[in-house]
Amino acid sequence: MRILGLDPGSHHTGYGFLDAEAGRLRVLVFGRISPPRSLALEARLARLVAELSTLIDEWRPEAAVLEAPFLGLNPRSLVVLAQARGALLALAAQRGVVVHEYSPAEIKSAVAGHGRADKEQVERMVRLQLALGAERMAADAADALAAALCYALRQRLDRLVRGH
Repeated sequence: MRILGLDPGSHHTGYGFLDAEAGRLRVLVFGRISPPRSLALEARLARLVAELSTLIDEWRPEAAVLEAPFLGLNPRSLVVLAQARGALLALAAQRGVVVHEYSPAEIKSAVAGHGRADKEQVERMVRLQLALGAERMAADAADALAAALCYALRQRLDRLVRGH
């Protein structure tokens, strides 16, 4: 199964594509989309959708995974995040990609072993579990890969529980 992890934002959106086959995980590509800050919000969202659309066309994921929003942000940031998420959710639906969401604590717990892991711990565990070496990566990309990894691990666990 090909999985797209996303960490949405209007300034930086992290993405990561994983292949999960026969209990093995392989990173295909990861990075972040960063529309110029000088653009108006609607232009940044359009650029985000266009670039992600190209990636979806190239890598053809079956599932997309996002972190469920949390209410700790200030109202302006929450509204802008919601707009970016909406644009990404609409694109996924348009392309027939099934979307799954997990809370930040669920993702951190699946990847780092506890739901209060900090960004550095999450990044380190993503790099270790996906054999990415020691080179640092953008936090957005690490969070996107963490979301995809969480989904892959959950799917593996579900198959074990069902006896397949």
